[in-house]
Amino acid sequence: MSTTAPPGRPRSERARRAVLHAVDDMLVDIGYAAMTIKGIAERAGVGRQTVYRWWSTKAEILLEASVIDAAEALETPAQDDPVADLTTYLQALVDFLTTSPAGMAYRALLGEAQHDPAVQVLVGDADLLAASTAAVLDRVRASAPAMPQVGLAAAQLAGPVVTTVLTARPPWTADQLRLHAATLIKGWQ
Repeated sequence: MSTTAPPGRPRSERARRAVLHAVDDMLVDIGYAAMTIKGIAERAGVGRQTVYRWWSTKAEILLEASVIDAAEALETPAQDDPVADLTTYLQALVDFLTTSPAGMAYRALLGEAQHDPAVQVLVGDADLLAASTAAVLDRVRASAPAMPQVGLAAAQLAGPVVTTVLTARPPWTADQLRLHAATLIKGWQ
């Protein structure tokens, strides 16, 4: 995924935002499979060439929209209590995955990545949750000296929550999220 425009005509920020909003809206309205570049361009009020100038596939557009929205949605304020800090992050993650159009886009991309190698590479390279998960883990590391390296700790923190959402089970409640966070902090102490 590239967020820089190729040489030539400058990228219009208005057009870019319109395309990103269009893919979010279309995902909710018609789903990933029915979405086309032509439809995205029409919904955004731009030409197909404008879309193709910046993105090669609908997956690239969806991923860019998801990355931008995830960075904002998953930035949580530091808490004095490490369990509260992790719980706040986990609640933001649940909310992102279950209520945000960008979270829905991310879930669609994860599904598509299971059988499309190009989408698999896009999703893997973007690692949508890495920065936000690392940030919250860094904040609580002083209270959790036995925390494993960040990749494993991130999987322990977010993995069960993401799996629950992806398998279409009801998302964890606030009490379940707090229990998960408390269990991790205790195990990492």
